[in-house]
Amino acid sequence: MLKDLFTKNTVKKKKYATIPTEAAKSDVPEGIMTKCPSCKTIMYTKELNKNLKVCLHCGYHFAMNAKERIISFLDEDSFIEIDENMVSENPLNFPDYLEKVEKDRQKTKINEAVVTGSGSVNGNKVVLAIMDSTFRMGSMGSVVGEKITRAIEKADEMSVPFIIFTASGGARMQEGVLSLMQMAKTSVALKRFSENGGLIISIMTHPTTGGVSASFASLGDYNFAEPGALIGFAGRRVIEQSIREELPEDFQTAEFLLKHGQLDAIITRPDLVDKITNLLEIHQPGGELEW
Repeated sequence: MLKDLFTKNTVKKKKYATIPTEAAKSDVPEGIMTKCPSCKTIMYTKELNKNLKVCLHCGYHFAMNAKERIISFLDEDSFIEIDENMVSENPLNFPDYLEKVEKDRQKTKINEAVVTGSGSVNGNKVVLAIMDSTFRMGSMGSVVGEKITRAIEKADEMSVPFIIFTASGGARMQEGVLSLMQMAKTSVALKRFSENGGLIISIMTHPTTGGVSASFASLGDYNFAEPGALIGFAGRRVIEQSIREELPEDFQTAEFLLKHGQLDAIITRPDLVDKITNLLEIHQPGGELEW
């Protein structure tokens, strides 16, 4: 009896969880799990990526870089990049500017804050520009403006729609007024393209702010946004101090802009290809809208 009791006691399950050792913690590969900043749910990074980096629990849209957007949006192997080797200079001799740009090149494996090229969406040929917030926060300098302008002109030359994904903190201060000039240059290019019958689709992602929001990002024939995207020109605090009023909590979100008529629609990432395909097809002769 005593022997049996002793045996039972020795195999009795522990009541409390043990704290894993540092060695055990290191057995879990870094990056295998991701925590959603919105709902705080922890999920497998692999599953999150399969869902186009949209939280499986609350629908929060994680940031996507340019290469991820190309893979998720365009037909496989259809993308042909243009102006890939265009790089920034330092016209104002801003201290350490080129060194910082070079660090971002090494980190992101792209040469500037926008990637441009041609491709197809379910067989519909397009030219597109994709801004990348991982490169200098997607700031717009001379090269960004030039690449976008050339992409618009390429779409005009090919007689295909132009699609732009915006993500930017605004004009690049290290280039001063030269960066601000890109607002006018890109806007004029879009105007010429539109007058020639070109279709412009703008898809604003988080964040789209400053001079980018005040120029080409808002000049589409269709202006869309991802859920929760921050979109606006000046910062919230600056506006509140200027007008001496407290702004609504959801001010400058995609949802606020849609409610006030500044967006045509908010489109979730998993629905984007189908929605854009529909638009591209209705702008073909005899096309019909099925939203």
